[in-house]
Amino acid sequence: MPGGDAPRRPARRRATVLLLVAGPTLFFALFFGYPVAAIVGRGLHTSAGWQLGAVAEVLGRRDIRDVLWFTTWQALVSTALTLLLALPGAYVFARFAFPGKGVLRAVVTVPFVLPTVVVGSAFLAVLGRGGLLDELWGVRLDTTVWAILAAHVFFNYSVVVRTVGGLWAQLDTRQEDAARTLGASRWRAWRAVTLPALAPAVASAGLMVFLFTFTSFGIVQILGGPAYSTLEVEIYRQTAQLLDLSTAAVLTLVQLGAVVAVLALHAWVVRRGESTLRLVDPSRTARRPRGVAQWALLGGVLGVVVVLLVLPLAVLVLRAFDTPDGFGLTYFRALGSSGGGTFLVAPIAAVGNSLRYAAVATLIALVVGGLAAVALSREGGGRASRPGGGMSRLLRGFDALLMLPLGVSAVTVGFGFLIALDEPPLDLRASWILVPLAQALVGAPFVVRTMLPVLRAVDPRLRDAASVLGASPWRVWREVDLPLVRRAVLVAAGFAFAVSLGEFGATVFLARPDNPTLPVAVTRLLGRPGDLNYGQAMALSTVLMLVCVLSLLILERLRPRDLRDGGTGPSVRERSRGRGRSRAARAPGPREASARRPDAAVTVPAEGPRTKERVR
Repeated sequence: MPGGDAPRRPARRRATVLLLVAGPTLFFALFFGYPVAAIVGRGLHTSAGWQLGAVAEVLGRRDIRDVLWFTTWQALVSTALTLLLALPGAYVFARFAFPGKGVLRAVVTVPFVLPTVVVGSAFLAVLGRGGLLDELWGVRLDTTVWAILAAHVFFNYSVVVRTVGGLWAQLDTRQEDAARTLGASRWRAWRAVTLPALAPAVASAGLMVFLFTFTSFGIVQILGGPAYSTLEVEIYRQTAQLLDLSTAAVLTLVQLGAVVAVLALHAWVVRRGESTLRLVDPSRTARRPRGVAQWALLGGVLGVVVVLLVLPLAVLVLRAFDTPDGFGLTYFRALGSSGGGTFLVAPIAAVGNSLRYAAVATLIALVVGGLAAVALSREGGGRASRPGGGMSRLLRGFDALLMLPLGVSAVTVGFGFLIALDEPPLDLRASWILVPLAQALVGAPFVVRTMLPVLRAVDPRLRDAASVLGASPWRVWREVDLPLVRRAVLVAAGFAFAVSLGEFGATVFLARPDNPTLPVAVTRLLGRPGDLNYGQAMALSTVLMLVCVLSLLILERLRPRDLRDGGTGPSVRERSRGRGRSRAARAPGPREASARRPDAAVTVPAEGPRTKERVR
């Protein structure tokens, strides 16, 4: 009898969750925990035992303290500037309806999916030697902190606009109107009603921007020059140039501790601010700008987008075609030759290498991240999964494990691959698979964050009904979950592909000279003198940018129209009443991947958080 299986269903559900967790846990243990532990062990453990005194010794050095101070203050300033410039943009996207809004939204999103080397190349074309400012006014800002700050704001503008703007667009304006009817001024009504509702999203976006800029590598490496080093850059210098593994190990632990602290603060902020809000369709809150002030605000936001986001990319493309003989394809044709001596193969081969590596990395990330997302979506089933239960604690720890690769130095992971995976049965040092494995470590968390909200939106009663009728866990997933999350899987695949394509920190160690990736090839070209090398770097950056933009456009096409416009699907309350069931298959935006955030805990540009999963 089907009813006779009822007492066994919770135990079967727990066993299924444990099996789902086992695969991703093994993957992260082998290809993340083991390499990082090997680096730390090599640096702090000798034949005489653990040298923990090295921690105080390294942190007591003035040059290291300068690195820590610069890393912290530039991240704080970058965060403040990003919030200052992006919050007006979030308001414009949330409350205004105007022609071309969808196109502008896509333009705002483009920078975040671009690899750091493309952004570095773009800002060199504007701020560097022979750049736009140099030609017009004789001003150079490369190798200054201003170039780093500008590039960080460029990168993270969309984090704030889409995280905060997505929620802002769904806040019911009638609550603020009611406050004004009772005599409150416009400012007081916004401060008393809207600001408290937005605070969790603003805090989430700010913490994520801080985390991204605190761990910055490619931007500082390309634009900062030798005078500026973040923790990530210093770890690379100590590892690759000075071979000082002791210092690198200490800095890795410091960065990991800082990332964990930021994530813990983020989770605390989200828990304190989490509440059930009255959310409405974004189309009900957006209106045509009225009055001089609103049109001026829209014009100001458009100006910021053009100058900050569009101009660097436009100048990058322009430099790729601007040759000594006039505009032409000289630099692009030069990519087909290896005569310059920079590579063992023609630079254009990096395009094929990157596409192959990214495709394999995407497949790995989908398998690992998909299993993890399914396991996390089962949280809440059974007594042990309730808050405080053993299964709940296990899944929270598992969730935190998935985020760690986004906070640990990619340089450490890459170098750890070389020194740890060099003996049987994991002797992979000479294998091409190392690059996709390192890229998949970064892509898998984004797969989890893209799929998890959709999986949690599936009515659990559908699964229970299928189980009661005798379906195995595999068949339940195939017949119930898969049809509803198919589109989310495609979005996750596209997002993981774009992230893998631009991965640089680990790949710079792992890509062999005869198989460079696009980011590695661009960096090597920028590091060599001569107009031809510089022009080829601009051309390769343009190719890489176009591939990433194409991936983004495909993602935008896959996303349902209501999510493109800022919607987030049914609320928790709607789902519990069953009204959101038909919308469960809708995939979140490419940025609803919470980068470094547990459960939506680090929602990188989401189209707007869901009610209870808001910025979790």
